[in-house]
Amino acid sequence: MNQNIPAFSRSSLLHMAIAIGAVVLTSGLGQIGTTRSLGNWYPALVKPGFTPPNLAFPIAWTALFALMAYAFWRILETRPESPARTQAIRLFLAQLVLNATWSWAFFGFQNPKAGLAVILVLEVAILFTLRGFWRIDRPAGWCLVPYAAWVAFATLLNASIVWLNP
Repeated sequence: MNQNIPAFSRSSLLHMAIAIGAVVLTSGLGQIGTTRSLGNWYPALVKPGFTPPNLAFPIAWTALFALMAYAFWRILETRPESPARTQAIRLFLAQLVLNATWSWAFFGFQNPKAGLAVILVLEVAILFTLRGFWRIDRPAGWCLVPYAAWVAFATLLNASIVWLNP
């Protein structure tokens, strides 16, 4: 990050609002897709023994979304603008779209197979985003490592649910 930008300049606060807003919007859209299936459909699915307790999901996602917003803010704060920065921002926004899409595919449409297809693409998009962030700002890249790991675990969980619920 450019150390010449004051931590709370108008530009920095705008970037912070953009980063937080993008992540909160993604979380909210995903939650809308998820909520209707938590009452009857999801509990009725056969799940693998390694499925975390339900309370683990909102705790994990809150921490992951906070790290994602911080990482995105760091990238938005980097100067000068460059093709690599632009590409990293595009990748980040694309993976946010995929993140919300997974919630709708799996929960909203109650379709674990569609969810699996989306989450596989999401994991690849996260890894590309992580690499793009890493090249620009190492701390921003590190912030995406837990997200990539959690989504890899969620991919295994999703695949297991597909397998156990033919």
